[in-house]
Amino acid sequence: MISLGRYYSFKMINIVYKILNALGVIRRYDSLKNKTVKTTYDTIDAFFKIGLSVLFCLVLIWISVLFYVLFYYTYVPTIEHIKPVYLQFTSCDATYDKPSSRAVCGFPKAHVQLTRYNSLLMVGQPYKITVMMELPESESNKQLGMFMVCGQMVGKGGASVAHSCRSTMLRYRSPLLHVLRLFALGPFFVLNFMEEKQTLAVELFSNFEEDQNFPATDMYVELKSDRVEVYSAKVQIDAHLSGLRYIMFHWPFFSAVLGSIFNLGVIVFVMLLSWYKLYGPNNLTGKEFIIKQFKQLKELAPMRKLMYTPKVEILGESWEKEDSDNRSFTGDETVENVEEIEGKKCLILKEAEFEEETPQERKFVLERKLSSSDA
Repeated sequence: MISLGRYYSFKMINIVYKILNALGVIRRYDSLKNKTVKTTYDTIDAFFKIGLSVLFCLVLIWISVLFYVLFYYTYVPTIEHIKPVYLQFTSCDATYDKPSSRAVCGFPKAHVQLTRYNSLLMVGQPYKITVMMELPESESNKQLGMFMVCGQMVGKGGASVAHSCRSTMLRYRSPLLHVLRLFALGPFFVLNFMEEKQTLAVELFSNFEEDQNFPATDMYVELKSDRVEVYSAKVQIDAHLSGLRYIMFHWPFFSAVLGSIFNLGVIVFVMLLSWYKLYGPNNLTGKEFIIKQFKQLKELAPMRKLMYTPKVEILGESWEKEDSDNRSFTGDETVENVEEIEGKKCLILKEAEFEEETPQERKFVLERKLSSSDA
């Protein structure tokens, strides 16, 4: 009973299938199914290609930005170097072996180590070297007046690279201005928010350039006065930027965008040029060009006779062959093989050598062998 039920079920399904097939429903269903599958595969392939393209573009952009960053840190120098100056002097008590009213018996001087390596500054870049000093507005400094500040740039081995001295002094303030200033800013002085001091900037070198052969590694600073009182001092080295370096430093975002776009253009140009050289059309010349031309002639017109007149060399004898149109062959050739096509004997050309006599004339030298004396 179950087998009979299955039989009738299969028979009904077969009848329905035949009816649907006759009406074209099955064909339309298969067509729609194939179209849907094809569309799905095309969509997946399109998304895959788009993803690869986006990833490729992101990699190119990242490489161009990386090249700009490397160029920036290689081309643009450090804008500022600051080194502390620790002044040293000879004590009068140690000099005279007895108490003295003066504490300093010698000019304060200091040794500043700029770098432990070969060079700190960039070669060819101008720098401004300034000694910054904090001096108290004491009576000693006010009565001191002008004094000299000297600096000497020294290279490895103690060789002097540059030397300079400049004069400086405290800025003058009248007693009335000093009283008014204390009256107005008294609370700040009391609370230690302000101090009675002045900062002097002494520019020793206004346009110092590093010498590649004798780079500066140390600096010696000396104050030519034994009565000057100093809180602290430091050496400040500022780079004088100009041209492209000035633009790259003062407009970093603008220069970064332009530099990255330029690098991206160069990378794309190199890639396109490489692709053209590898996969683009090749301009064949010489031997490869002649072989290619003869292959095309053989494929397109196997019975077409050569329009050049080769001079055939048979067993050491030279002779010229003419075709049916009385067009003589010129050049030197060696017969390599002879084939008979439709009752006619034709020469099979193999490798050819190209030789230029003049810019207007060209001579083809072909090597052949004669396999039949009837050629």
